[in-house]
Amino acid sequence: MSVTAVPLRPVSKGGLWLLWIGLAVLLAVGTAFAFSATPRIGFEVVKAGTGPSPTISDVVLVKYEGKLDDGTVFDSNEQAPMQVAQVVPGFSEALTRMQKGGKYKISIPPALGYGDRAVGPIPANSTLHFDVELIDFRTEAEVRAMQQMMQQQQMMQQGGAPGVPGAPAPAPQQ
Repeated sequence: MSVTAVPLRPVSKGGLWLLWIGLAVLLAVGTAFAFSATPRIGFEVVKAGTGPSPTISDVVLVKYEGKLDDGTVFDSNEQAPMQVAQVVPGFSEALTRMQKGGKYKISIPPALGYGDRAVGPIPANSTLHFDVELIDFRTEAEVRAMQQMMQQQQMMQQGGAPGVPGAPAPAPQQ
């Protein structure tokens, strides 16, 4: 077996620089294309909050007002509990960037909202605009524990149930 060597001409320093510049331009164009093709939410901090941000598995308590492009209010609430994982993707993404006590303006493109389906007063392919205040948030485990405590208190107020502290003892069977 024989190998034939093919002589290569040396590359000039100017040609090498052109190669690197071309590669950098190609990477920049590819990155710009990737970012322009991916829908993104608009996120503006009106008043900064403090502390950590909620995670996708947390439950938040928010004050919000939702509007369409023409300014029509489609929903609002003074204290709405929400599971971060169970709202539209754009709202979920925004919630995980907020901090307790903060106020935010967010815009959700249709691809990260309801897309091409109409939901209640929201027409298909609508951009959603929200003013949101993150009042508080808790982990899912904390919320379950709070719900259990409230159920126990209600049972005790209603006369209790067997096995619950403070409830009357069951009558002995004969």
